[in-house]
Amino acid sequence: MKRFVLGGLGLVVLAVGACSAMLPERFAVNAPILHLMFGIGGAEAPAPETVAGAFRLPKGLSLGLFASGLANVRFLRFTAAGDLLASRTRAGEIVWLQADRDGDGRSDGRRTLLEGLNQPHGMDFHDGWLYVAETDGVGRVRFSAAEGRTQGAYARVVNGLPGGGSHYTRTLRFGPDGWMYVSIGSSCNVCEEKDPRRAAIVRFRPDGSGEEIFATGLRNAVGFDWQPGTDALYATDNGRDLLGDDFPPCELNLVIQGGFYGFPYANGDRVADPDLGTGQDEAIARSIPPAHAFRAHNAPLGIHFVRGDGLPGYRGAALVALHGSWNRSRKDGYRVVSLHWGPEGGIEERDFVSGFETDGRVIGRPVDVLEGPDGAVYVSDDYAGSIYRVAPGGATRVSPSRRAPGASDPLTALPRDTRAAATARGATLAEAHACAGCHDPARVEPGVVAVPLANLGSRYDIDALAAFLAAPTPPMPMAPLDAAERRDLAIHLLDAHP
Repeated sequence: MKRFVLGGLGLVVLAVGACSAMLPERFAVNAPILHLMFGIGGAEAPAPETVAGAFRLPKGLSLGLFASGLANVRFLRFTAAGDLLASRTRAGEIVWLQADRDGDGRSDGRRTLLEGLNQPHGMDFHDGWLYVAETDGVGRVRFSAAEGRTQGAYARVVNGLPGGGSHYTRTLRFGPDGWMYVSIGSSCNVCEEKDPRRAAIVRFRPDGSGEEIFATGLRNAVGFDWQPGTDALYATDNGRDLLGDDFPPCELNLVIQGGFYGFPYANGDRVADPDLGTGQDEAIARSIPPAHAFRAHNAPLGIHFVRGDGLPGYRGAALVALHGSWNRSRKDGYRVVSLHWGPEGGIEERDFVSGFETDGRVIGRPVDVLEGPDGAVYVSDDYAGSIYRVAPGGATRVSPSRRAPGASDPLTALPRDTRAAATARGATLAEAHACAGCHDPARVEPGVVAVPLANLGSRYDIDALAAFLAAPTPPMPMAPLDAAERRDLAIHLLDAHP
């Protein structure tokens, strides 16, 4: 069993080969439990009539469900024809969603556009190519917007990016300068990286050549966009964990070439990190403070500057998806906010869509936000597996994705002997890797918050759960399992927690 110590806090996570985590009492874990550990909504998915009244928006705006049944849906990109692409990172897929042409507010159809990718996340179009950022590289394929189909073979133009780690998603956008920008998060909560491309934004020429490290010290800049009129690059950044409820802030950074934004030596406005800041006075002094501070652990992800007038009063504002906290005693975030620049450069944060979390009950976790060619705003939600559409007028009407009552057991198709053998092997793996140390309330260590499992089969089949085990949501550790072992463990979990 290998132990990882995160910083100098004395927090020991039994990681490779274990599922238990021993947290000092003041470091709370408070998250949508099944989503934190398994990326799913769980048994308490709200009924449509509950959700219909749950979301709160500015006066004159409403929210509707554009698409559902998209487990782990992440980043979004519109095609020139007005259809929507969505990445499903754990599934290794890019999904094509047909635009709403019959006027009912819902996508008119869908199909898998690309599959078999290595944790795809960010996407963009450039000169007739669709580019996709995978965890360890960038690929591209010719794309016909009119047909909604790829043309020819998908091929890598960038290989060898540092993949995996605590922050394994890669976001990709083409800038006004024609360069391809890729954000690469840190491998850890807090550490000094060996690869300088981690905790950074890197850029390339469209053919993958000319690699440059553009900016550093960005712990996990999941979302970025250029401000219209100034072409200033702004990026969200997730602050480190395990320093209490209210520190450090998450950040919006004005990213300049060659800029250093503090990680891992400084947090927020040049506050020395308690673990790695000692003796780093020069680095801390030259670090660039955030342009705007979000509340601690809000986890800002996608950001989009509004360029049109589809939502009156929002042109020029930035919309930011706050995925929501896990490392807080009281949940916070779980909303979309708008950022408004004042005449002297000050930034005001306002609620745009709230209600994803109320009194600790979570019904959604926004990931990306994007303005559509119809002037509406689209929000992806990897908790409900849904994409929402915000537009003027009308009543809010939405129902999160869930399997219908009475849906078939995902293990039904397995022969009885095969199921029994796989379940037995999976149970042995769960015991060997100490999974009960997190999931069995009777067996967790004192001070550890148990993460009970239930109703996994309502949202997962064998392949989907095995794919999650290959890339779990932090802080769940990644166990060193091969594909066959992950499948056995998935079958055991589905059998034990249907």
